Amino acid sequence: MDSASGGAAPDPNNTGEGCSSAPTGSTPSQAPESSSPAPPSRYESQKRRDWNTFLQYLKNHKPPLTLARCSGAHVIEFLKYLDQFGKTKVHITGCPYFGHPNPPAPCACPLKQAWGSLDALIGRLRAAYEENGGRPESNPFGARAVRIYLREVREGQAKARGIPYEKKKRKRPGTATVTATAVGISVSVAGNTVQGSGTSGGGGGGEGSGGGGGDGASGVVARNASATTTTV
Repeated sequence: MDSASGGAAPDPNNTGEGCSSAPTGSTPSQAPESSSPAPPSRYESQKRRDWNTFLQYLKNHKPPLTLARCSGAHVIEFLKYLDQFGKTKVHITGCPYFGHPNPPAPCACPLKQAWGSLDALIGRLRAAYEENGGRPESNPFGARAVRIYLREVREGQAKARGIPYEKKKRKRPGTATVTATAVGISVSVAGNTVQGSGTSGGGGGGEGSGGGGGDGASGVVARNASATTTTV
């Protein structure tokens, strides 16, 4: 009786430990690894910051504005508001350095947002407006008044700074095709191998020359705009 009662009696203080130690020998099932989403591009991140800045501007506006009531005139007010955060010296008409690209001495002319920065900013906000449910036909960032304002800023800053803004000329597709064809004809006499390399080389040159003008449109966006309450 002692041997039967000694080894078989369960320990009342050992509740639960036996259940937890039982499956230790089995390998737990591993959850399938989920691929992490790719981080947003620099353009997308900047566009999101610009959009949040504009929404904060509407909220701080006196009286507050809603996105549905926003017009091209409000967009122009927003661009003028951003001038206080600009870093580009724009000489006024009475300044002795008006039209001077490299002033020899500092002056008291105001700092403003550069035209290129404003133009790139409007492009990002125009895209963000439609991505957030806005209709293209009612997009205030694409209003005619905004385009006119940007053109006036470009022309005014070009005169004040003595730096003309010129559009980069693009090669016509017909010209590139004729060039590639001429190269192919000129080297076809030497053999098929040379002809293939000459044709591909002509195509590569056309591609490299056609895609060089896009990187300059990223611009610099005005920072800290969302932290200031303004009355316009």
